[in-house]
Order: sequence, then structure tokens, then C-alpha cells
Amino acid sequence: MSNRRRRGLGGGAAALVLASSLAACGSDDGGPPTLNWYINPDSGGQAEIAARCSEASGGAYQISTSVLPNAAAGQREQLIRRLAAEDSSIDIMSLDPPFVAEFAQAGFLADVPDDLADRVTEGVVQGAIDGATWNDEVVAVPFWANTQILWYRTSVAEAAGLDMTQPVTWDQVIEAAQSQDVLIGAQGARAESLTVWLNGLVESAGGSIIEESADAPEDIVLGLDSEAGRRATEIMRAVADSGQVSAAFSTDDELAGANGVVSDRGGFTVNYPFVWTLAQGLVEDGGLDQAVLDDIGAAVWPRVDADTPAAPPLGGIDLGIGAFSENVDLAFEAAECIRSEENQAYYFTTNGNPASLASVFDDPEVLEVFPQAPVIRESLELAAPRPQSPYYSEITGVVQREFHPPASVDPNSTPQSATALMEAVLAGDQLL
Repeated sequence: MSNRRRRGLGGGAAALVLASSLAACGSDDGGPPTLNWYINPDSGGQAEIAARCSEASGGAYQISTSVLPNAAAGQREQLIRRLAAEDSSIDIMSLDPPFVAEFAQAGFLADVPDDLADRVTEGVVQGAIDGATWNDEVVAVPFWANTQILWYRTSVAEAAGLDMTQPVTWDQVIEAAQSQDVLIGAQGARAESLTVWLNGLVESAGGSIIEESADAPEDIVLGLDSEAGRRATEIMRAVADSGQVSAAFSTDDELAGANGVVSDRGGFTVNYPFVWTLAQGLVEDGGLDQAVLDDIGAAVWPRVDADTPAAPPLGGIDLGIGAFSENVDLAFEAAECIRSEENQAYYFTTNGNPASLASVFDDPEVLEVFPQAPVIRESLELAAPRPQSPYYSEITGVVQREFHPPASVDPNSTPQSATALMEAVLAGDQLL
């Protein structure tokens, strides 16, 4: 299967800032066109890359950035509203992978030329290619990719007799945490992170929340009411009932899990690479002993079944080019610059956001900042997107309603009830 095809079917209250960047696509003084790049909030990395690419263009264009809301749902709302009005000021947009299918299906993304699609997927980790693909076509440019890995305390794993040089299962992690009376971290809050967790479990069990996507909602084949869905639900409940999660597990997000693994009862957490930079920052500020940082290890996400490789969650950002932009060709040219190997390495080391290009993980500077880079790359090659569908917002809404709190899910009934609600919502017979 070529790089341009998918492995399978997976997976605002805040105002826009920098109002000047919402100006027209050209310059009043006859200067180069200004390309408006709508970015997700970060630590200034995308603005720096915009400046770099503006300079590298040799005067062909200038890139101005406008920051979207913090929450992914708010980002989607801002962009959808503008694109539905055929807003030509949106040249480039940083898109969360779950929204790529919806934007493409609605005609909000300019078609990616075939030669460009080949270039921007060459050497890219498979998970990032999958996330930028809809209907077997690359519809966005992979920029950076993210994934969850298993962070653990090496002293805990050793005391529990867990060989972390080999793949481990969720059952083994639970047993090890119980034997050492340490915390297991996962995202139990009623939020997008809950869908991320469930989707990873279902995909790792060999299934998909959506078995077969389709343009029409009535043609979507759902996959939760299956052996994989029941197994995923079983593990979610087992973690919640293990006695090794925090007292506030039903509201725990990624930050709570990160803080848990560096605490006195730290054991295991499935989480993003920011855990490492968080722990380093705590050491620098004097809030954490160096010995704790030295005790942190990283491995690929736990398996559901010992003989089946895990399919960790996929995150990151793709670059979509606005279909109504007056500078589509220049926007694609700028997107190629933005996702260059040099810029991806810069973004990884300064903002902690992993690359989509596999070669970046061998960069000595990257390895110095993130010794876990090989584990992250391996995870990204295995990673599976969240359900790719124009109706993703409805799908995740149902998951968050039916699978929360994790301590209440039942493998014999929750997948079935969630499927029934999804079918009703997709058919327009019920509202969330």
C-alpha cells in the first residue's frame, strides 16, 4: 500500500488575536502577499517558523499568525464558522487530525497536488500519514505528530518484576501498580482525552470505533459493539477499579497524570511527551529531586492483548490550506517550508512537539533534549487516528457521555448503549 493510502479506517469564547493579520491577502504598498496562518496556541514556535519561512521565501510572501482558542473544539468552531462563509483570509490552518475529514468533506480544504502529496509524505511516520488522509487521498500536509507513550518509574517496574525491555500489557501494568501500591495515570475526565483513551484501547484490541466510514451518516458502520469494544471497556473499568488511580480519576486530565507519575506514589501513566519537559522544569525550579527525573522511563503504550501490538493514540497538527484562499499555490509552498526537517527539529526541541518526519528522531540535538525519541517514533509508526469521519464531533460527544465516568462502564452494556446512541444521533433522531 502506498504512502498516500491509509492502513485502515480509525481513527469559541476566545477571540482571535493579532487582528492586523486578518488583513487582505496582499500589501497596500505593493509588497509581497501576506499569508494568514491560523495556529493553535504554543510557546511561540509557530510564529518563529512563520518568520523563518517568510525570510526564506526571498520576498515571495510574508506569513502572519493568528492564534486560535486553547481547546480543539473552540479551534474547530472558529475555523468552521469562517470557512462556511468562504472566508478568503484563511490561507493556512493548523488542524487537529480528527477534524481533517470533516473539513475535507465540506470542501473547506484546497486539493493537495499529487506531486506535493508525494513529497510531504515521503519519510513521514505512518500514523501522521493516516491522520492527514481522507477517502484514500492526502488532504492536508503533515506538520508535527504526537502520540502517547507509557511513562513509568523504573524502580517500581524493577520491584514488580516487570521487564520493560519487552512489550507490556494493561493487565501487567495494573498488577505491577497493585503490588507496589503506586498510581496508574490515564485520562478519566469527561473530555476529548477520554475519547483518545478509549480509541487507543479499541484500536489496540484490533477494532475501530468506526469500522467503515462514509459520506452519509446512515452508511457509517460502527464498531464499538464488538469483541474489541467490550475488551476496551473491560480494561477501562479495570483501571478505574484497580484501587491505583487518583481519588479524582473521573476528572483527571493529562496534567494530572503527569503530576502523578512524578509524585511520591508515582508508578505508571499513559501520556504525551510533555511529561519529560514538565519533570525537567520541576527539577530546575527546585520542586522535584533529580533522582526522580533519573527514575523516569518510557515505553510504547501498553498492549490490550499480549500477542497484538498496541495502537497508541495519534495527535499532532496537520496544515490545511483554505479552499477560498486567494494564494493557494503560495500557501502550499509555505506549508512545505513550515514542515521542513529543520523546522520540525526546531519545534521538537523548543516546544516539545514531536516531528512527523522519521529522520528528525535521529537528530543529535533532538536526542539530547528527548532521550525517549526512539520510543516516540516507534509509537508514531504504530499509532492510530481517532475515528476519521465528517461526523467526528458527534462521535466523540457520544463517547464522552456514555463512557464517563470510567468506573461506571460495563463491557456487557456500555458498547451497546453507546452504539445505539451514536446511531440515533447520526440519524438525526436524537440530540446530544
